[in-house]
Amino acid sequence: MSSYLQSFHNKQSVKQKYLTRLEEHYKQDEIIHGVYWEGGKGCAVGCTVHSNSHQCYEKELGIPKWLALLEDSIFEGLQNGKSKEFPLQFLKAIPLGVTQQQFQTVYHKFCIFILEDIVKTEKNEKIIKIVSDVLILHKNKLKNKPAWSAARSAAWSAAESAAWSAAWSAAESAARSAARSAARSAAFSKMADKLLLLLQESNK
Repeated sequence: MSSYLQSFHNKQSVKQKYLTRLEEHYKQDEIIHGVYWEGGKGCAVGCTVHSNSHQCYEKELGIPKWLALLEDSIFEGLQNGKSKEFPLQFLKAIPLGVTQQQFQTVYHKFCIFILEDIVKTEKNEKIIKIVSDVLILHKNKLKNKPAWSAARSAAWSAAESAAWSAAWSAAESAARSAARSAARSAAFSKMADKLLLLLQESNK
């Protein structure tokens, strides 16, 4: 994502265009699971940009690709009723003019939310140590490449022997992978609520 991009290119008209589009898909019951964009129906991403390209979020909406991927993952994990509402809630939650740096803060906070939950429930001490190390990196918003590389290597090593989902989340340190590791719809619902809250507060 280019550093100068802002959400909706800082234009209410852009935000309203996509809200109106999603509202129409919602009314026509065209927001569905399992399909990106086909025959006028699709998932959260498909109904937003009329494409299967998450990259379109950056060009069309000024929203980073990783956030589109996260929206996609959470949408597919939600039950039908809530999933249908989520794309509209997602766009409405994002203020105008959110910068790349502000979105990056949302990324770190969301990863912290996911990883802290893993620490609370994980029994394997090795995994807890790995996830805790990654938590420190997120909490300090560190850009130290060797530190991230070491954390990923440790997580991959652990993944070969135990706790695949937690280790994968730590290894990737990516919000969408953490989302995919959740096993139940309730967990996705919890993640959706947290993400919406973080987005609403992203430019404060």
